[in-house]
Amino acid sequence: MIRSRGFTLLELLVAVAIFALTGAMAYSGLQQVLKQKDSTEQAAQRLSDLQKAYRIMQRDLEQLTPRGIRNEFGDSIGALLGGSGYSGVEFSRTGYANPADFVRGDIQRVAYVPDQDTLLRRTWRVLDRAQDSVPDEQVLVEGMRRFSMRFLDQADEWQDTWPAQQVLAATPGAVSGVDLPKAIEVSLELDDMGTLRWLFMVPESPDLSALPTAGGTGGTNGTGNDNDDEGAP
Repeated sequence: MIRSRGFTLLELLVAVAIFALTGAMAYSGLQQVLKQKDSTEQAAQRLSDLQKAYRIMQRDLEQLTPRGIRNEFGDSIGALLGGSGYSGVEFSRTGYANPADFVRGDIQRVAYVPDQDTLLRRTWRVLDRAQDSVPDEQVLVEGMRRFSMRFLDQADEWQDTWPAQQVLAATPGAVSGVDLPKAIEVSLELDDMGTLRWLFMVPESPDLSALPTAGGTGGTNGTGNDNDDEGAP
């Protein structure tokens, strides 16, 4: 009669040790795969956010229009203001969508302002602002170390501020900065991706005599009335 024979205690211990080692190796590999997956998803989301920021800047800066405004204190300021003590950049852009057909023009005032490690996009619902005009804010870029812009003037020279001194000298008595540069370079220094440089072309300025001045009524070219509906989008 043949008797059945089982595993010895030593054989069981060796089998359990091999199984534990194999499980640990598999878990370590799975962890690496999961970390790589999370890293890839974060990088893809980061890239998507930056692409969205680029498209928004492109839409804004490539629709610059030489329309000066009046600020909250009634002072006339130029169509484009950047550098020279101003934190960020502020400008007028056309193409302000009006799907609800509100009584307003198609020009919007936009600003890009660095705030600690973020870049904010500010928009106003009226052009010539009253003291109670509050901008809408959108966080455009996060994880930012530095934001700067420079401007290519009509002489193909880069300027760190706008309006440049030669622009002011060429248009004495005009609203400062009513002329526009030929191109604008945006530099973003990010924590995770180094420095990005984006170049945007600026459309040629139309006939300035056909545009409303700051404080005037704008028709389809701008809202020059402080009594515009603040609730209009």
